[in-house]
Amino acid sequence: MRIGKPIKALPQPSCDYCGNRALLAHFGEDGYPYRSDQGPLWICTACQAWIGVYSRSKRNVPLGRLADATLREAKSRLHDALEPLVAGKVRRDGVNAFEARAKAIRWVATELGFDPIPASIHAFTPEQCEQALRYVEAFVEARRVR
Repeated sequence: MRIGKPIKALPQPSCDYCGNRALLAHFGEDGYPYRSDQGPLWICTACQAWIGVYSRSKRNVPLGRLADATLREAKSRLHDALEPLVAGKVRRDGVNAFEARAKAIRWVATELGFDPIPASIHAFTPEQCEQALRYVEAFVEARRVR
């Protein structure tokens, strides 16, 4: 039994693309796109946008905003471009990969003047992902030339 102030239920996420409410889906249910080792997802069945849930969340807190195929692809490409920089920071500074990745995302967002600074790659828009990807690729290319 919980004592103290009650915790309000999180609002059911809405889809940014069509405005419908997202549904919580688990492995084996209709529309679930991943294998059994993935966690639950918030899915908009109308436009096939989805987002994962924090791994230890008891209240099914979404990782960010729902993403359609275009945004998922843009975030994936940006993530792939950042990984060599993250691995270098882990080796050089001895930080863990999560900290190094968070610092890389803050660095890119600050350099490009994103306001507010997104806390994770999940908060990026497709345009911000493309802009960040071009910036990271130019940065890596400039370092390669030296």
